[in-house]
Amino acid sequence: MSNLDELRSALAERYTIERELGRGGMATVYLAHDLRHDRPVALKVLHPDLANALGPERFQREIRLAARLQHPHILTVLDSGDAAGQLWFAMPYVEGESLRDRLDREKQLPVAEAVRIASEAAHGLDYAHRHGVVHRDIKPENLLLTEDGNTMVADFGIARALSAGGERLTQTGTSLGTAAYMSPEQAAGESDVDARSDIYSLGIVLYEMLVGETPFAAPTPQATIARRFTDTPRAVRESRETVPEYIEQAVQTALARTAADRFTSARAFADALEPPQLSQGRATTTIAPVSRGRRRMHAALLTLFLGVFIGLGLLFAWRKHGAPAPSATSGTPTIAVLPFENLGDSSDDYFADGMTDAVRGNLTELTGLRVIARGSSEPYKGTGKPLGDIAAELGVRYLLTGTVRWARAADGTSRVQVRPELVEVMPNGTAESKWQRSFDAPLTDVFTVQGDIAGEVADSMRVALSGTQRARLAAVPTAVP
Repeated sequence: MSNLDELRSALAERYTIERELGRGGMATVYLAHDLRHDRPVALKVLHPDLANALGPERFQREIRLAARLQHPHILTVLDSGDAAGQLWFAMPYVEGESLRDRLDREKQLPVAEAVRIASEAAHGLDYAHRHGVVHRDIKPENLLLTEDGNTMVADFGIARALSAGGERLTQTGTSLGTAAYMSPEQAAGESDVDARSDIYSLGIVLYEMLVGETPFAAPTPQATIARRFTDTPRAVRESRETVPEYIEQAVQTALARTAADRFTSARAFADALEPPQLSQGRATTTIAPVSRGRRRMHAALLTLFLGVFIGLGLLFAWRKHGAPAPSATSGTPTIAVLPFENLGDSSDDYFADGMTDAVRGNLTELTGLRVIARGSSEPYKGTGKPLGDIAAELGVRYLLTGTVRWARAADGTSRVQVRPELVEVMPNGTAESKWQRSFDAPLTDVFTVQGDIAGEVADSMRVALSGTQRARLAAVPTAVP
């Protein structure tokens, strides 16, 4: 009996393995059908020598931590195990293609498309880095492009497990990373690489999307690695003059040979890929000097004018809505968490209400964010009122909605399925989806889901969170949900 036959037999009650999707240096990927949840999944099986080097206990421990990564731009780990002596983990099956497939077909991508892919990957990496996981193998093969235009970073599970393999891994002759995309410190064999290594690799991926080849291409992997220590990458704009200068600068910073000269975070890399603010003219405007007395008079008149202007604005807002809109007069973003809709049995309404209250509570604890009280949001439970009208009545710009299902399996296990959506209401009253994410987790992970929702909502609203605040969101209040 072959290894595949043994695997099929061992997983027969959970997965039906249909066909091979691809084979790499570390694992083989199969298309499988999840019998329990009636869905297609990608089943990745580590090669035997690699599995033996890692060992099942280390593999399971490390991949369990990686499975906690829940982000719109990360392909999460759904399941993992040891079957017939083979280590495997399951991921969602993505309808689409890898970035490598697209580059093989097109060679170069439109500038805006390349920047979008890199930016979305950077946001996913930033989330993982803040949760203590460095990918170590960012390359086009591990960036998946979905049919609906989303970018997802894959293989965090195997990256986490392999990075913990230590000396036993090197004995197999397997090295983490791919020569064309390795950072200098990773190529030098340093074991304690950090987020800046992933930033370097993503910089090379962006360079390739723009130029059509990697910056240190050479006939052999050894020569490719050697070039990054001796050569300076050719400027992107020398090959493609349509690339904006700020994109060129961002790529150069990401590809700095010394880690300390790169961006300090993947989020900073993503921010650098955005068009510069049109504030240079205002910042450099020269103001003619005036006497101290005239400055005082101008300041007094300006204060009086602003006071009258704001007062009239508040008066009109009060007359129109009955109360001033807090988000319209304050720089602090304001959000209302509307009651999550229960998609399960009506007897589980309390569970959806509890999930809503828990997420609202997590958001309330974050500085830099104003949250509308439960009493003001609760009347909108089950209402068909347009979201634009709700936002106007509550005086907010952001609304968090969601659905909840508490699914109980025949074997007694329970899973929580939550689909929150952050909605931004524009000045014209149009409601636009800013972020949404599906969470499917065991009931025992319900607190992690609640904290992740609050953290990702804050990130989407660009609310800066301190390390203490993120730790508080990740904390589990009890071991017995």
